[in-house]
Amino acid sequence: MHPRRPEGFDGLGYRGGGREEPGPGARPFGSASELGHWVTTPPDIPGSRNLHWGEKTPPYGAGTPLGGAGLNEEPNLGAGGPGAEQLNRFAGFGIGLASLFTENVLAHPCIVLRRQCQVNYHARNYHLTPFTIVNIMYSINKTQGPRALWKGMGSTFIVQGITLGTEGIISEFTPLPRELSHKWNLRQIGGHLLLKGLTHVIAMPFYSASLIETVQSEIIRDNPGILDCVKEGIGRVVGMGVPHSKRLLPLMVLTFPTALHGVLHYVISSIIQKLVLFFLKRDNSHNLPAESSTSVQSMLDAYFPELIASFAASLCADVMLYPLETVLHRLHIQGTRTIIDNTDLGYEVLPINTQYEGMRDCINTIKREEGMLGFYKGFGAVIVQYTLHVAVLQLTKIIYSTLLQNVS
Repeated sequence: MHPRRPEGFDGLGYRGGGREEPGPGARPFGSASELGHWVTTPPDIPGSRNLHWGEKTPPYGAGTPLGGAGLNEEPNLGAGGPGAEQLNRFAGFGIGLASLFTENVLAHPCIVLRRQCQVNYHARNYHLTPFTIVNIMYSINKTQGPRALWKGMGSTFIVQGITLGTEGIISEFTPLPRELSHKWNLRQIGGHLLLKGLTHVIAMPFYSASLIETVQSEIIRDNPGILDCVKEGIGRVVGMGVPHSKRLLPLMVLTFPTALHGVLHYVISSIIQKLVLFFLKRDNSHNLPAESSTSVQSMLDAYFPELIASFAASLCADVMLYPLETVLHRLHIQGTRTIIDNTDLGYEVLPINTQYEGMRDCINTIKREEGMLGFYKGFGAVIVQYTLHVAVLQLTKIIYSTLLQNVS
């Protein structure tokens, strides 16, 4: 590749053909402070700096005078040196990657069993504690193999991709804002939440197909293709594909509970995340280390507040909306002729033959036949899932601290 810098370019005097000599009335830049006025900072790219919510990159000259170092001197990177700086960046990326891996891959068996318990209205064991969940996970893995706990993982990634793509397309061609500005108002918030609701409604048939893949028993399940979720979702919309029973609820009946769950989950998680970040940021500001400090904790504070806030937000939203999620999953699975594992025994299968007429009827039926705890079937899987997440975060924190101590 040829460089894009034109010939004759050698700094501030370039005007298109070559360097212009200063005229009789022109005054060259004589001091570092005058030169600093013309120097700008690059834009803030998410993930490129250790920024927290509400922070911006300081100006170029803030804290470090422009003339403080000579032309041949390198800027001060701190007591740790460039090696610690490089490790700091890569370790931060690794911590975030470990968190994403735990949330989307390692916790998938918990999601599978949690959904199976939610839609199993036959169950006598509600699995409200992690002890019974671990026991039934072992039984299913023993009788059906490891694939029984990892089914449908590809379709969950497809649904996430469809959701993100739909949100981006809608925000691009409509005035609905994808992100809230700092000077938000009620109209902007309404448009933003409307965008979230429309996104979940459009992704709804694919979410329903993905749900079927995750709860369908491995004993009678064929080997689905990676794009079967898309094919079955489109077939659900146009009324073609796999034949369903007459108890299958129309998509219009599923629209309100799906949009309600998606918007509430986003609102609760956003509020919790900002509150946790606010308190963590305030605590860190009271314990600012000295400029020459090589404390490992000060480096850890650059990455872990975001992860802790995201973890707390997801946990609170999942716990608060668990009863609504149970109702939503039962409505989506009704009439699809799905056969699930027996979550009481772990080695039999059961059909789903519910006859709910809608969201209200489903709530009343669960309350009448299974009690209030029926809304929390499989809640022990949530405890296992987030306990596993905490363990991985703590392990990565220990590894990160050890590496930084060795470098420093």
